[in-house]
Amino acid sequence: MDPHLLRTFVTVVRRGSFSAAARELGYTQSAVSQHIASLEADLGTVLLFRRPVAPSEAGARLLEHAGPLLIRLDAARADITRMAATPNAAVAVGASPLAVKPRLPAALAELRRQHPRTELTLRVLSRQAVLDEVSTGALTLGLVDGIAAPSDPLRLPEVAPLTGVVRAAGDDELVAAVPADHPLAGRTSVRLPDLADARWIDAPEAGLPLAQLRANAEFGGFRPALAYDGTDVATLAALVAGGHGLAVLPRPVAEAAPGVIGVPIAEPRLVHCVEVVHAGGLDGPAAGLFKALT
Repeated sequence: MDPHLLRTFVTVVRRGSFSAAARELGYTQSAVSQHIASLEADLGTVLLFRRPVAPSEAGARLLEHAGPLLIRLDAARADITRMAATPNAAVAVGASPLAVKPRLPAALAELRRQHPRTELTLRVLSRQAVLDEVSTGALTLGLVDGIAAPSDPLRLPEVAPLTGVVRAAGDDELVAAVPADHPLAGRTSVRLPDLADARWIDAPEAGLPLAQLRANAEFGGFRPALAYDGTDVATLAALVAGGHGLAVLPRPVAEAAPGVIGVPIAEPRLVHCVEVVHAGGLDGPAAGLFKALT
């Protein structure tokens, strides 16, 4: 059923005249007559008596349906027009590799559920690049990770104008990631100072920088046997599994890596934490994402 024909039918009944309906709708009188004839042909029954103009029994029943149908069509048109006129919100998120899981995917899924038209971008960058691009406005939000005492903030470099720095919900236990056949693999825990002279993989972006271990543990050592200059956590885990050196990782990351065993670090008491940073002015989907993460 053509809604244009239905609108003509309703107008003719309301005005009681083909000519009056034609003037209101901007059609010729013959066009109005053709609309009514086409609608009657479509439904296979007479809808209007012509002299005088009045609805038939079928026309009266159609009139009962026509009002709500046309209102819904007008509402749908207005809604789509407003949607088309409103630009899509855009949220660009940057995260250091170990800051991506497990919180961010779930938070992004919730954002898409609540704001399906949001243009969403996720970039995995170095920690410094995340901070730099949030401060310049290239990123809406940033997630950076690191090592800290359970109640301490991360030691982030000074970057302006970061007006929001909030700890993400939940910290992860740190473990020494070792190959499955390593002598430490069967231990229930290990002291970090006892590993200071072990062979380490220096992967400052894909893993936790050895410099952070030294700074938080407040002792030396942790000399690299191999350097990995990349951001792929899976590659770092494969290097550990291959016996190229140890790494300190969040427990969920180590447990998910094939051929890697995570031995809990009992001393000093440190955790892997993620901080969410922004440069202010969050609203709409970005504000909702920030709330979901913190």
